[in-house]
Amino acid sequence: MAVEQRNYVDGEWIESETGDTITVENPAAPDEVVARYQQSSAADAERAIEAAAAAADEWGATPGPERGRILAETGRILADRKDELTELLVREEGKTRGEAAGEVQRAIDIFRYYGSKTHDLGGTVKSPSSRDTTLYTVKEPLGVVGLITPWNYPIAIPAWKLAPALAAGNAAVLKPASIAPGVAHAIFEALDEAGLPDGVANFVTGPGSSVGGELVTSDSVDAISFTGSTAVGTSVYDQATEDGKRVQLEMGGKNPTIVSDSADVEEAADIVAAGAFGVTGQACTACSRAIVHTDVYDEFVEAVVDRAAAIEPGPGLEESDMGPHVSESELEGTLEYVDIAREEGATLEYVDIAREEGATLETGGSALDRDGYYVEPTVFSDVEPSMRLAQEEVFGPVLAVLEVEDFDDALAVANGVDYGLSASVVTDDHTEANRFVDEIEAGVAKVNAKTTGLELHVPFGGMKDSSSETWREQGDEGLEFYTIEKTVYDNY
Repeated sequence: MAVEQRNYVDGEWIESETGDTITVENPAAPDEVVARYQQSSAADAERAIEAAAAAADEWGATPGPERGRILAETGRILADRKDELTELLVREEGKTRGEAAGEVQRAIDIFRYYGSKTHDLGGTVKSPSSRDTTLYTVKEPLGVVGLITPWNYPIAIPAWKLAPALAAGNAAVLKPASIAPGVAHAIFEALDEAGLPDGVANFVTGPGSSVGGELVTSDSVDAISFTGSTAVGTSVYDQATEDGKRVQLEMGGKNPTIVSDSADVEEAADIVAAGAFGVTGQACTACSRAIVHTDVYDEFVEAVVDRAAAIEPGPGLEESDMGPHVSESELEGTLEYVDIAREEGATLEYVDIAREEGATLETGGSALDRDGYYVEPTVFSDVEPSMRLAQEEVFGPVLAVLEVEDFDDALAVANGVDYGLSASVVTDDHTEANRFVDEIEAGVAKVNAKTTGLELHVPFGGMKDSSSETWREQGDEGLEFYTIEKTVYDNY
């Protein structure tokens, strides 16, 4: 029988007030129930917020190195459970074992990193105008922060929000996505074992409309960090800022890789395929557009199709090349875009759909006839910049290949979307590389590398509709979001 997991509130594992649960199934074997989690209500979220508010002052007054010791110990506990958590992540979210192990290790590294950063927390000393004054700044925690995280990186994203929030001295309430909350649940088991004081960090599962809505609107919550869709994130931003909260958003992407005529085509195909089909394309930084110079276009299409066709989808625990979609609805969403691209090649102006010519399906495009939510890696050629396939986030292993005449056109097409999260270029021309870095409208710019994959000690965030363009995550910038600066004039 599947285990029933509870919320973690004020240092206790408790059931929700509703008495209902959420069933989480294995996307590779939908008949297998992995676990059940609490179907919490706004009242459950309110209880967690109250616990955080009661604990915030004492935790904020705790010396930074002591907070860091607890975070580092949390990382150690997670490391001891790495194999177990890797398997749980595969069974709930669907990643391959290698992808899941890498994500669990990232969470471990994040807690270790921010545990060490607590020794460096502080302000700056400045030269005053008066001989009798000492002038300096101090950084203080915001108080209570609400953290809302998605299913596609179910342990890494909770870690990179929670660890800096706690390191900076805030109390927190985390609402994970209901599809795959198990590994986030394990973070709180580790925090509890590491000795985190009661109420400092709280974990509540349930719908965004109730649990998330309470976090966003509660007067006791000082800041919101959200990762998810642009539509939901925009609503979160509007509600939270109306109440005066600090807000950090990381949302969707339509990430391009430009392939120059100077590029090694085989290398470019490797880079694009890794970015497009890794983690089943279920990454906000996944490459969904290859923008290719006309001189190497045909050769590139052939090469990337070969790579896509060679991928064998299957259960992550069986060392497959690519896992399933996380849910039936996500699979259906991907297939819908495939149908649109194949049949109509729609523009963003939906009234013109019927007038558009279709893109060419080169490989893939079908669900697999087997248990689980599998789709073939898919490549479309002859994609025009105005097509929906070239404009809207698909969130699946679907690559649109667009042909351009020169590097100017490539940059224009790359920037010609509403998103601006991650982008890359494959080129042997350093002038092109420099132009790309200067002119690309994206928060992450990579040269001769895939659009996915992030270092944890540098800022991460997007531009345009990919972000609120306010605060970055990770690295020192991750700490900045969770602190506020006070200037002190000491005339003692």
